[in-house]
Amino acid sequence: MSLTAGVVAVQGDVSEHAAAIERAATDHGREVTVREIRESGLVPECDLLAMPGGESTTISRLIHSDGIASEIRDHVAAGKPLLATCAGLIVASSDAGDDRVDELGVIDVRVERNAFGRQKDSFEAPLAIAGLDDPYPAVFIRAPAIDAVGEADVLATWDGRPVAVRDGPVVGTSFHPELTPDSRIHGLAFFENEAAAVPALEDVQ
Repeated sequence: MSLTAGVVAVQGDVSEHAAAIERAATDHGREVTVREIRESGLVPECDLLAMPGGESTTISRLIHSDGIASEIRDHVAAGKPLLATCAGLIVASSDAGDDRVDELGVIDVRVERNAFGRQKDSFEAPLAIAGLDDPYPAVFIRAPAIDAVGEADVLATWDGRPVAVRDGPVVGTSFHPELTPDSRIHGLAFFENEAAAVPALEDVQ
């Protein structure tokens, strides 16, 4: 029986995250079944969870109205891993810097939306990321930056600003790791995070 991974599918690169999770699982000798999360009741069944980018105010509104937000908080409180990317990072933060966003508060950071420019300012950069041996080809699209870090650990910076952090079982990135064939961020978040509770290979029957 495989692990169950959920991708919060109210908005964003859902299929790309699903494919990246599957590649990372294969790289780590695991089997995974990916489910798209559009309603409450599914998150509690998940061992792993990803929250893609999109538009942070829309994501925030939908996960709260659909009853998913409290389940994500419970998932993290249980020590299960969550990967929150771009707008997902904003929603997962403790301070989104925007009153329209009802933050989940599962990453102890303050963020600035669109800190690296608008859509036309998108770029790719080789990031040195703690835990990875070689630079990661990070894709930034309307990317937020992290203004202040509380209890979270900074994993990577760009232009002097944190762009990847880990707070217990949660990894947050300003960039879009699902938009590259390199699945090492998903591996780092889900299979190489000692603070996260993922069933051991021998426990998954």
